[in-house]
Amino acid sequence: MSMREEMRKHLAEGIVPFWQNLEDEENGGFYGYMGPDLAVDKKAEKGCILNSRILWFFSNAAMSLEDKNLLKDAEHAYRFMMDYCMDKEYGGVYWSVSYDGKPEDTTKHIYNQAFAVYALSSYFDASGDVEALQTAFELFNIIEEKGFDEGGYKEALDRTFAPAENDKLSENGVMADRTMNTLLHVFEAYTELYRVSKDERVKTKLLWILETFRNKIYNPKLHRQEVFFDNDMNSIIDLHSYGHDIETAWLLDRGLDVIGDKEYAKEWDAIVADLIAQVYKVAYYNNSFSNECERGVVDKKRVWWVQAEAVVGFFNEYQKHPDHKEYLDAAFNIWGFIKEFVIDKRNGSEWFMHVDDKGAPETDKPIVEPWKCPYHNGRMCMEIMRRTK
Repeated sequence: MSMREEMRKHLAEGIVPFWQNLEDEENGGFYGYMGPDLAVDKKAEKGCILNSRILWFFSNAAMSLEDKNLLKDAEHAYRFMMDYCMDKEYGGVYWSVSYDGKPEDTTKHIYNQAFAVYALSSYFDASGDVEALQTAFELFNIIEEKGFDEGGYKEALDRTFAPAENDKLSENGVMADRTMNTLLHVFEAYTELYRVSKDERVKTKLLWILETFRNKIYNPKLHRQEVFFDNDMNSIIDLHSYGHDIETAWLLDRGLDVIGDKEYAKEWDAIVADLIAQVYKVAYYNNSFSNECERGVVDKKRVWWVQAEAVVGFFNEYQKHPDHKEYLDAAFNIWGFIKEFVIDKRNGSEWFMHVDDKGAPETDKPIVEPWKCPYHNGRMCMEIMRRTK
């Protein structure tokens, strides 16, 4: 069986039915937590990022698998988003709601707004529902009016869009005013919104973000991105996030492809190649991919989403530069590691959250929680299917 066939089978027979089984028919949306013992907590909070990513997933799975029945699952997520995740009074998307849809964490994080734009744009593409596209543009306007200033994109805001502490996207002992991660996913969301709308306002912002990556995020001396920043975009920690670098590499290419300016895209080839070459050198071993390096100390755990993004990132770079067969080999080998160690073979499960560099799982980690979703692994399957037709 080819890699493409394996990915299609895993998507259709593994990831899709797993998430279908988590649909909450009583309260809407999808159950927000499955523990390491595979027990579902039907009264756990429902993260709005998780719901957005599920909406994105089923919308794209319906198109990739050419299965219109999956639009029913996408619509289930869409209705929950529109009915419960949206703040009808102040606008925007909550961080989380209770199991029965009551506002729980009313933070309006720009990262979260971006994922809703991403999901709604894809749902419009799959379903033709104009309301979804209109809502995506409402959120685009909120991001630009409430979440952007002369320094760039903001992070956490409270329910009324006043500044709040960015504890949700700050890690590694720092509290960041701005992050590479939020900027990346605003770019990802706007790429999808521009793809389905061709709105020039969105294109203008995509170009602004690209130049910010070039001038503020990318560190050519260290061959990496910086991760956490103060308000003036000064890096505040020595951190190399391997997973984000390889995800960024192919998402930049995706955005440039959607923009469609081939000469401009050529300017980015060296930057993307540099990011990929460095992570191949320092993060890829044992047929898998390390997590990050903080202040010179490598975190060797194999995180589920990092493995998925590494497959796409290496495959994407090989497609651009077929002379680099080592990247194709890396993509195949990491997929092999995923099949053997990261996919949880227990009946009723999906992927482990973490395994070590030899493949042993961390058995105390949940299978589903607000960040653990079908977005990275589902997208890996769909991207390889799309690229190997």
